Amino acid sequence: MTKQMHLIGFYMHSPINHTALSWADPADERLAGMAGFDHWKRLARLLEKGCFDAAFFADTPGGFDRYRESIDDYVRYGVCWPCHDPLAVGSVMLAETQNLGLAVTLSTAGSHPYGTVRRLSTLDYLSGGRVGWNIVSGHLRGEHRALGLDQMDHDARYDQADEYMDICYALWNGIAPDAILADRERGIYADPAKVAVVDVEGEYYRCRAVPPVLPSAQGRPVLFQAGSSGRGQQFALKHADVIFAIQPGEAAMRGFVQKLDATSQAAGKAEAPRVTFGIQCVIGGTETEAKAQQKAMAERIPLDAALCRMSGTLGVDFSKLDPAHRLADSTTQASQGMLQALANMTGDGNATVADAARVFGASTGMPQIVGDPAQVAERLIQLWRESGCHGFNVTPASNLGSVESFVDEVVPLLQKAGVFRTEYAGKTMQQNLVG
Repeated sequence: MTKQMHLIGFYMHSPINHTALSWADPADERLAGMAGFDHWKRLARLLEKGCFDAAFFADTPGGFDRYRESIDDYVRYGVCWPCHDPLAVGSVMLAETQNLGLAVTLSTAGSHPYGTVRRLSTLDYLSGGRVGWNIVSGHLRGEHRALGLDQMDHDARYDQADEYMDICYALWNGIAPDAILADRERGIYADPAKVAVVDVEGEYYRCRAVPPVLPSAQGRPVLFQAGSSGRGQQFALKHADVIFAIQPGEAAMRGFVQKLDATSQAAGKAEAPRVTFGIQCVIGGTETEAKAQQKAMAERIPLDAALCRMSGTLGVDFSKLDPAHRLADSTTQASQGMLQALANMTGDGNATVADAARVFGASTGMPQIVGDPAQVAERLIQLWRESGCHGFNVTPASNLGSVESFVDEVVPLLQKAGVFRTEYAGKTMQQNLVG
């Protein structure tokens, strides 16, 4: 556990964030917000007002095509469709703020290292070092189909991603600190002897280039990773500054952090990566109001919409399984860590498909904290202290009302309790989030 809790807003650039059919809530502003910049500017200002470390965007390019081997429910219910590019609105959010960071999800399966470094580091340089990258190895079949690629097995994807990252590091580290001369009198911009030519002929990638972007104030983007399976966690330990995870409750969160600490020590690392857990807060004026809101959210979600998203994420067509089927008896080449977490949501490893669908539809597997502002703040503090985590990725129940409620009513209580900052420690994401 760190000295102070860290908070990251958790979103998607689609009709929903992590609650199916949230767009159908009359109070939700996302559908109109997708058609302009003002929604995202307002979100950025809210998060910076609340001293959030960053806005973190998940992404699902290609979409969910596993359920019934069809895209019908994905499109019918707007289950992350359409999926607009988060970098576009992220750029606007960075321009609107001075301290707020931006973390975006990009798949190593769907891009080339050179292009990724160029896109992310350009924004990192422009923003003064406020960009992070959530590295995913490409677990969505829909993304591979959209790009005309064959999907690799789970562990092979991480082997490929390791080579991908080696090229990224070479590009990030290829400009010496004194390479840029900018000598107007002589007309010399840089010393070529101090700019490396990256020349890689690997098993998966080839790249010959000089670094395309100057180092930012933090050097390179902050690296996030969500791998929680055996091979995924190896990758995360090697590369991540911050590991994002979804676990069903306090005991599972604590176990995740303890296991990561032990694995880090066994690997000879001086310090484990920071850990943030996904959470959804449902806030009402009273506990009764909050529970009524939670009930309305759940009742709005068709089972097919929940199963569509769960099938796409976990790589299993749940239309072929009995709702009473134990999730632990399923296997996947997609998100193995998420499958394990959902299977244990009942605490005994016996969660069924129906159990998981209810949770996945409402919050994509993230635990919900339901209550008035004081109850939500108290529970967040308890989870933070008992789990030993760095903080939380907080996804809203609706847009943007839930964010306003959290910033205006919960954040002041966390600050009063002395567990959350009242001002930013630095200017870069590395300074503010990682330390």
